[in-house]
Amino acid sequence: MPLQKLQLRPGINKESTTLANEGTWFEMDKVRFRSGYPEKIGGWTLDTGTSNATLAPPAGSFWGTCRSLFNWITLSSYNLLGVGTNLKFYIQNSTGGTFHDVTPLRVTTAAGDVTFAATNGSTTLTVTDASHGAQAGDFVTYSGAASLGGAITAAVLNKEYQVVAVTSNNAYTITSTVAANGSDSGSGGGATVGRYQITTGSATSTVSVGWGAGGWGGINPPSPVSSTLNGAINNSVTTITLVSTAPFAASGTIIIDAEIITYAAIGGGNTLTGCVRGQSGTLAVSHLTAALVQDNSSAVGWGSPAPAGVGFGSQLRLWSQANFGEDLIFNPRGGGLFIWEVNANPNIFDRGTLLTTGDTPDICNFVMVSDSSRFVLCFGVNDYGSAVQNPMLIRWSDQEDYTQWTPAITNQAGSFTLSEGSVIITATQSRQEILVWTDSALYSMQYLGPPYVWGFQILSDNLSIVSPNATSTVNNITYWMGVDKFYMYSGRVETLYCPLRQYIFNDINLSQGFQFFSGTNEGYNEVWWFYCSADSSDIDRYVIYNHLEKIWSYGDLDRTAWLDSSLRDTPMATGYNGQLIYHESGVDDGTTNPPTAITSFCQSADINIGDGHNYGFGYRMIPDVTFNGSTVNNPAVTLTLRPRQNPGSNYSTSATPTVTSTQNYQSTRNYEVQQFTEIVYVRVRGRQMAFRISSSTLGVQWQLGVPSLDIRPDGRR
Repeated sequence: MPLQKLQLRPGINKESTTLANEGTWFEMDKVRFRSGYPEKIGGWTLDTGTSNATLAPPAGSFWGTCRSLFNWITLSSYNLLGVGTNLKFYIQNSTGGTFHDVTPLRVTTAAGDVTFAATNGSTTLTVTDASHGAQAGDFVTYSGAASLGGAITAAVLNKEYQVVAVTSNNAYTITSTVAANGSDSGSGGGATVGRYQITTGSATSTVSVGWGAGGWGGINPPSPVSSTLNGAINNSVTTITLVSTAPFAASGTIIIDAEIITYAAIGGGNTLTGCVRGQSGTLAVSHLTAALVQDNSSAVGWGSPAPAGVGFGSQLRLWSQANFGEDLIFNPRGGGLFIWEVNANPNIFDRGTLLTTGDTPDICNFVMVSDSSRFVLCFGVNDYGSAVQNPMLIRWSDQEDYTQWTPAITNQAGSFTLSEGSVIITATQSRQEILVWTDSALYSMQYLGPPYVWGFQILSDNLSIVSPNATSTVNNITYWMGVDKFYMYSGRVETLYCPLRQYIFNDINLSQGFQFFSGTNEGYNEVWWFYCSADSSDIDRYVIYNHLEKIWSYGDLDRTAWLDSSLRDTPMATGYNGQLIYHESGVDDGTTNPPTAITSFCQSADINIGDGHNYGFGYRMIPDVTFNGSTVNNPAVTLTLRPRQNPGSNYSTSATPTVTSTQNYQSTRNYEVQQFTEIVYVRVRGRQMAFRISSSTLGVQWQLGVPSLDIRPDGRR
């Protein structure tokens, strides 16, 4: 018989059975389609930059799990990269440059407010600081401390530490670099200063975290720390006294009988002063003596007020970033706005500072700078004169002035509350408009000029978006991932056809949806989405849409953020070990030392041998594989033929033919194909057959063409 070409349609399809999808591809990993043919994706290498902090990260180049990357260039041609993690915020100057810790400070104590106590033979130090407001995992830097008298010297104390545990409202523990001895009986002297960085966030979502959880006013299950009200309170209360031995935050929120009450400070004992009554800013009824009081300072509801610039400790930490000229404006979701200003000395990276002038929002879920008109836009903020967050409120600064937020006849600052939905999820720049997503609608935001400044219109409702980072815009078309399908906007909102829809959304962990993110790989005309499978709390899968050829591919990969910037050579991503990773760089996995091979494969759906009535016997194959880009001599791939009798039978993993009690004649065969292999003699028999190409060796890069197989009829049994 003549040779039959294995001409398979590009792209993957898992919406039906393997036999129903005959003529296409069905399974894959680490493979993309280019010009219609499958090829192994490019490899990746590590950035060589290291942290400049005295407290070195436990692994990689920075502390924490990165959720945001932003790249820009200054007038002095500094190629800067903002890296926002759940623990810190960094800026890197150029590829391979140092990761400078610019995490803003929450508070700086007065000299003498901090004292230390050591235990002989232990590395645990107890730090006393009244109303410190820290939580486990926070970072603090000490200065001015004196030796405790023994092994705990001034040099040991005067550096950065991470809080290990909070033992009370006035004390916490840290781990020293050396163990104390019997001479360490001092307190560190009377000049110690503690500089506390902003409260850290979570690397994953917790119960009731996410845009679909709880009411927007912030009533979600609070942390287990609870107390009892000591005396009745009424609507005019400004001070609340509690009966509790549990530590409460220096400022934050509590819940009494489901009412949210914010407080500004802790007085003597557990007396909360500066209290603001009313759920979502409204007045509420009085509360009786002995009412249950629960600490809500780490609550994750959208309306839960937070200390200015701090954000919530138990909330998944997401950052938004935008450059305002040379400088960077950045925001931890649920916290305040920070500015990082370029220093004239390229080797000096000062910490970011909280913006507090001109009625700047205290609480914000997302910040951006409009490209052409240069407004700073804040989404999901507190209103003027209020400490309560409105998750549907948008506020903007005066044009060209991020310090002026109070509306006046002489400026263009202003605000607008959206009506469709319950919370603004995210926003992105598009051609001549800004797209704004709520949890149920998509808005267009366009600059009108004075007096209205910005105009809003609904583009579509009854839709969804899975996370703030799930959007990508390519060639003026915006793509995003919803909670049950994909969407695109090209002037109108449409469902994006996906032949992997069931595979993705039937095996997905939507409780971790806010971790999901999207990015582009413009060198290959691709949009990538990364997400968690159903049994994982960490990102472990990706799906790719080739927007030029309109085909899909998928696989397994753990990444936490992605950025394809024209200012750096290749797309960037981050891993779970504090690593900055450059993709499409090399052909192997460079996150290990030495590099390891990337295992890739692509397998077809079942192909009928003939009409499926008779058995077919394949006895020779002409491969068509190129190895351009390989870095080893004699690169090779494995071609596998997987026959079976009927679609209901399993593929055999044995290389020898077997006959079962149901007469399923199966014989899986693997064949190594190298660069100059002309023909392979095979021996397979069945009614259907799947074709597979794979590689798992170092230095191999491959692309499949159109192989041919010689098959002859071989009876009916």
